[in-house]
Amino acid sequence: MNQQFKVPKEYIELLDQLFEIERKLETIQESNSIARNINKMKDVFENLNSNSGESSGGLVYHNPIGEAYNETRLDLEASIAGNSTENLFVTEVIKPIIRYRMGGSTLIIRKGVVVVESKN
Repeated sequence: MNQQFKVPKEYIELLDQLFEIERKLETIQESNSIARNINKMKDVFENLNSNSGESSGGLVYHNPIGEAYNETRLDLEASIAGNSTENLFVTEVIKPIIRYRMGGSTLIIRKGVVVVESKN
């Protein structure tokens, strides 16, 4: 999928806000009703092109917290915390990875911005 794909910056901002709400929701007890609303909004973004006659496609975000990191990873911009650069893992997500997904293909719309640390 090598074609350029323009996404309105307002969509990116909305996805960032959904991500922040979802993160804050993890600390709240009895969060089921809010989680349902977030999932419905995420579903709208995932199916943006469903009604436009094109093949189904939409925007999704991914939270890479806890994932391994190395310099060959193309979907993240990382700041390294600490002195070691070996055995790095994502310890904080400032902005999630945003992708456009159509069929079985995905295109990175925006790299995630993260902090990584060594697990040594």
